Amino acid sequence: MRVRARSRRRFSSTGATLQIRSRSPPCRDRTDGGSCVTKVPFTHSLFESPRFGVGGYIFEELEPEDIQTVASFGFTGIEPYRGLTMRYVDRPHELKEILDSNCVAMVTCSNGGPGQECDFINPHSRQRSIDDHFAFARDFLTVFGCKHFKMNMGSRPPGGPTRDDIARLGDALTELGRRVAELGILLAPHPHIWGPVERPEEIIGLMEHSDPQYVYLTLDTAHVNLGGGDPVWFVERYWERIAALHWKDTKPSCRGYTGPTPTIEMHREEVLYKNLGSGGVDHERIWRIVQERGYRGWITLDLDPPRSDEPSVPEKIAINKRFLTDTLKVASL
Repeated sequence: MRVRARSRRRFSSTGATLQIRSRSPPCRDRTDGGSCVTKVPFTHSLFESPRFGVGGYIFEELEPEDIQTVASFGFTGIEPYRGLTMRYVDRPHELKEILDSNCVAMVTCSNGGPGQECDFINPHSRQRSIDDHFAFARDFLTVFGCKHFKMNMGSRPPGGPTRDDIARLGDALTELGRRVAELGILLAPHPHIWGPVERPEEIIGLMEHSDPQYVYLTLDTAHVNLGGGDPVWFVERYWERIAALHWKDTKPSCRGYTGPTPTIEMHREEVLYKNLGSGGVDHERIWRIVQERGYRGWITLDLDPPRSDEPSVPEKIAINKRFLTDTLKVASL
């Protein structure tokens, strides 16, 4: 089968603005003093203040009572995974009724699960991956009024991605981002350890090889840290391309970590993702940046389900909520 050659263009965040038709503009003008005008995604100004959601993975398979639990702690959003929400994939309105009855919004829904191709690097699966993800955004995310599509990017190539792999990935995500923009949704891939984009240079490469008009980020503080990057640096450097934030912590010894990415086997032995306030990530500084720059979008507490030696799900949510309210002095969730 003949495969059409793809562009290897590099994009700049200061490059020409592309015109698209969408229900909501991909970004808005913001003046930061003087005459300097920068572009930030419209997802930075959805609400009167930042809103905090709970990642659905903490519950594993999503049940109606899990949504009630989220609401009982005062959180206003939940962010499930497609693969753990399969019974609602063809009946999204049923899930929306449950959410609405509990006054909980769907922040977004991550990709994955049966019947959805997720290999954007392989030229033979590239187009199906794009088509499957667009269909999910069109048929599912729009029902809930989601404004960004947080998505993982598949499996990590053996030995890590090459520069050409990153370029192909950026090219495919640009095409997908252009299509979902027509739905009023920002494509916001999520760099994830053990995925094709985990190391600092890989995140930077993806940003360079994707169009800033169509490809944004769901920046996860713990994954950036464990991948050897500085979450504060990435928040500041790519502020104009961050559609939404994921917060979780790591152990204190990971503060400033630049070593090799911990393996899945290490994670099986000891959970790598810790409760907020553990100290590996400087969330206090990130919160100050969020406040100083007027961010009023979603921040999701993306927590793993508790293991046998950890507190229960409600206790884990309570611990992380206390960090927000007691340490960061967050006034409203």
